Parts: sequence; C-alpha cells; structure tokens
Amino acid sequence: MASSLTKDAAPQGNPAQGGKTFFGHPRGLATLFMTEMWERFSFYGMRALLVLYLISGGADAKPGAQGGGLAMTMATASAIYAVYLAMVYLLAMPGGWFGDRVWGPRKTVVIGASVVILGHLTLALPGQGMFFAGLALVALGSGLLKANISTMVGHLYDGPQDPRRDGGFTLFYIGINIGAFTAPLIVGTIGQSVNWHLGFAAAALGMAFGLVQFLIGTRHLNPQSSAVPTPLAVQERNAWLRKGLIWLIIAAVFYGVVIGTGTFTLNWALIPIALLGLIIPVSVLVRIKRDKDLSDEEQTKVSGYVWFFVAAAVFWMIFDQAGSTLSGFAEKNTADNVFGLGFPSTWFQSINPLWVMALAPVFAWLWLALAKRAKEPSTTIKFSMAMVLIGISYFVFILPMQMSADGTKVSPMWLIMVYMIQTMGELCLSPVGLSVTTKLAPQKYASQMLGVWFLAVTAGDCVVSLLSTAGADLSGVGVLAAEAALAVLAGVAIWFNRKKIMSLMGDVH
Repeated sequence: MASSLTKDAAPQGNPAQGGKTFFGHPRGLATLFMTEMWERFSFYGMRALLVLYLISGGADAKPGAQGGGLAMTMATASAIYAVYLAMVYLLAMPGGWFGDRVWGPRKTVVIGASVVILGHLTLALPGQGMFFAGLALVALGSGLLKANISTMVGHLYDGPQDPRRDGGFTLFYIGINIGAFTAPLIVGTIGQSVNWHLGFAAAALGMAFGLVQFLIGTRHLNPQSSAVPTPLAVQERNAWLRKGLIWLIIAAVFYGVVIGTGTFTLNWALIPIALLGLIIPVSVLVRIKRDKDLSDEEQTKVSGYVWFFVAAAVFWMIFDQAGSTLSGFAEKNTADNVFGLGFPSTWFQSINPLWVMALAPVFAWLWLALAKRAKEPSTTIKFSMAMVLIGISYFVFILPMQMSADGTKVSPMWLIMVYMIQTMGELCLSPVGLSVTTKLAPQKYASQMLGVWFLAVTAGDCVVSLLSTAGADLSGVGVLAAEAALAVLAGVAIWFNRKKIMSLMGDVH
C-alpha cells in the first residue's frame, strides 16, 4: 500500500486531505473504522452479559454469582438471545432500505448509533420492561447502522476495480474484531463483577464515543454518503405509512386481546418473532427465484445459491450459541482461573475475535499459496470444510460437557479449543459467503443480496429460539450431538453434490 495518495488517485468527491491517509487509504476509512469498532464494542459487550444477566438469581445461575438479574431459566434466556441476534440481522435489510430511500447512509448511521445508545441506557435501568425495551432499541439501531456503514466504506473508493478496495475492507474488518475482542474484557468485567446495569451503561458509553468521532470525522467521507440514492415518491411514502399503520393496529389489537384475557406469556412474543425470522428469508428467496425478469442463467445461479444459504443457516445456528450455550458452560462448568489468576467468564467471549485476528492472515496466506499452485479449494469445498469443522467443534464440546456432569470444573483449554475449531470454520465460510453472494446475485438484486446473506444468520438463530421455546435442552449432550451430526452431514452432502452445485454456479467458482 502506498503511504499517500495523489489527488488524481483519490476517490471522486473525496480528495486526499493534504496527502494524509489512513495506512494508504482515504482518511474517511479511519472514521468508519473507529465507528464500527465502537459499535461492535457496544454490541459484543452487551452480548457477553445478556444470557448471564437473564439467568442471574435463577436456578440455572452459578451458585454464589452476582444476583440482580431476571432469574430466568437457561432455555428462556437462550430463546431470547437467539431472537435478539436474529432481529439484528433481519433489521439490516430495512436499515439498508432507509439508507437508500429515506435518509441516506450518513444520516441513517447517526440515527442508528443514537438509537443504540438509547437502547443500552434503557438496559441500564432495572426491571423486565426496561430490559425488553432496551433490547428492541439496540436491535433496531444496529440494523440501521450495520448495512449503511459498509456502504460508506465502498463510497471511499473508485468503484469495484479500485486496487485499494479489498485492503480497505480488510482494515475495516480488523476494527470489528478489535471491538469484539476488547468488549467482553471491559464491559463484561464491569457488568459481571460490579453491576449488571453499569455494564450496560459502559456499552452505551462505547457507542457514544463512536458517534462523537463519526460526527467529527464526517468531513473526510465521500459526499455521496449523504445522498439518498432513490428517494421515496410522496405516493410511495404514503403507501408505506398506511401499510405500517395497518400492521401496527393489527398487532396492537391482537396482543391487547391476549393480555386482556390473561393468557399472555413470553412465548406469545418469542414464537411469532422466531417464525417471522424463518418465513421472511424463505419468502425473499422464493420471490427472487420466481422473478420472471431473471434470465435462465441468473435463475440457475440462484438455485446454486440456495445450497450455500441453507448451509450458512445451519452453520450460524451452531456458531451463534457462543453467547448462550457456551457462555452458560463457561459460567457454571469451566475453571475461572489460570495460574492462580481469576477472571470472569465473560472473558471467554473474547477468544473468537482473538482467534480471528491470529488465524485470518494464516488462511489468507494459505489460499494464496494454494492458488499459485492451482490447488485452492473451490467455494463449494470451503463451505463443506466449514460445515464439518463447526460440527466437529460440538463433538469436541461434548467431551468437557460429560467430564463436568458431576460438578467438576474443566480446564479453560477445552473452550479455547472449541472456539479455535469454530473460528477455522468461520474463516472458511464467512468471507467466502460474502464473496459468492455478490458473484451469484442477479443484476436486478445486486444491492439487495448482501441483506439476503444476513438472513441466513436470522434463519439459523430463529431455529435455535424455536428449539428453546419447545423445551429442547440446548446444553444437553443429545441436542449437541444432533446439531453436530446435522452440520457434518450438511458438509458431506455439499461435498458429494459439489459438481452439481458448481454446474449451477456457471462461470463462478
């Protein structure tokens, strides 16, 4: 990377500021890097506390642990956690829509960050009502921010062919993992060891830092980030408002009747949301597949993409239990000291981003070295590897589960190993999945398909929520083994059908 940019090399509307760059990239990347780092700090900090706060004071909490939580069962906590994650990724689609049609990316990020701060501050207030209101606000704000900040990174460069573009997104990805790594160490420690609500407030402070530096650094962003690409016409806006109002009235009447008859339970909220999180991804894919405007080649590629979407949903179903099933095991069944030094169980949530930062350069080097020898695995084979690895991670996890069945605390190395295997799977699937999504996307849906990829996360997490509300013990050996076997079988199925899938992909490999 060059140490500076000439004016001619700078992106349109984003001239190099006096020759100053951010590691050879436009100055605006530093602004977006820090904003996303702080947003991920707040998100992963709150995520590290979420399940532990929900079970605190209940039968599933560790004896002697801090009280003051909501005293829920582990099954209920897992269902809430899964629905929350699902909604964060589901709301990224309307978040992108608001950026494209209503406010523009820059204004949408400011509004999203403000809503996230308000959500964390609401979580900092005691009471179950405040908790659910805060959780909804954080999910909504994250959805508004998530899609639009990535769009603004793209605006910094001269189109897809700009040679700095991939490096810029790599630096941006590093910011994500720095935030994810530090959050459990700081927010987790404050919340778990001092006070739950103070921990949520610390997450709000992190997002506030991100918002302040974003507002200060907006002068370095491309002016295109303030534009509304396809503004809503007045008639279209009114139509959306009418539809929204109708659905709001229907929901209000329905839940008014449920509450009024005294039959309301938490499942009345969790199950409909989880079902919605499954129905929407399926309906979106069906709508795209049945679109008569697509050419035969595009239709075929969408059929190939369905394989990757389903595999990704199974992968994230297991992977995202790091904050629920694995977090609960870390709290109750894992030794909380190394060489005599104690630490809170939330620190285990920092292991995955640490492995990502350690292993990502290794995987990048490996794929490049194999490519030079014309031996780099295809996208299909990488997906197959990811599925087998995530399945193996749970087969390994079953061992310490059984070892601790009598109350014995197992070594932290078991979870470190499980996270390492899962991270290896993540590096085979996540960046490759983003890439193949853009390559297989029909031209008509080129800007929407990234949101479709996020819907795979929504679908996987909603399956977990439905299993929890149905009474499945996600920390039981039987369910763990079933999930592991499903992932491995999915990987094997992709392997055996790799030629068929590759034929559906056409010229994309």
